[in-house]
Amino acid sequence: MARMPPSDGLKAHTLSGRMEIRDAARGDAPDLAELLNAIIAQGGTTALEEPFTPERLAETYLVGPTVLCCFVAVDQASGRLEGFQTLGRYPGLPEDVGDIGTFARIDGKQRGVGSALFAATCERARQLGLMAINATIRADNAGGLAFYRKMGFEDHSVTRAAPLKDGRPVDRLSKRFRLTP
Repeated sequence: MARMPPSDGLKAHTLSGRMEIRDAARGDAPDLAELLNAIIAQGGTTALEEPFTPERLAETYLVGPTVLCCFVAVDQASGRLEGFQTLGRYPGLPEDVGDIGTFARIDGKQRGVGSALFAATCERARQLGLMAINATIRADNAGGLAFYRKMGFEDHSVTRAAPLKDGRPVDRLSKRFRLTP
């Protein structure tokens, strides 16, 4: 399954204003690395524990060989990137299942960033012929679990006691969203 070329951009409205949803570009990497590194530094919501350079973020989540698509949410008033959502290949998942990651600014005032990104990601995933989207979330990430539940993800499997860098065990919950009836 090949990566699709970027579209001309999808527009979405949020509850608190206008936001543009567009394909991520390599040039977004510095801002997105800053966004993601703030989430990592805060701790408690992502399984990621090591900061990203813009180069590593671009290869891992934006344009690398395992990336199927990645969208960014741009506040139209300020031009600030409010969040991003990536869909890619992950070892152990079937060929027709993409793995999703969603990241929004911890200081963001825009509501609806994740929902707007998810609409674009689902549309692209269907165009790519995927049957489902997988999300793996730390069991202690109440916000992430609530977001994916709200988007319609259903429980799929549990990886028990996956160790964090400090050795603390945390379960990882895999959830699936079916793209076909």
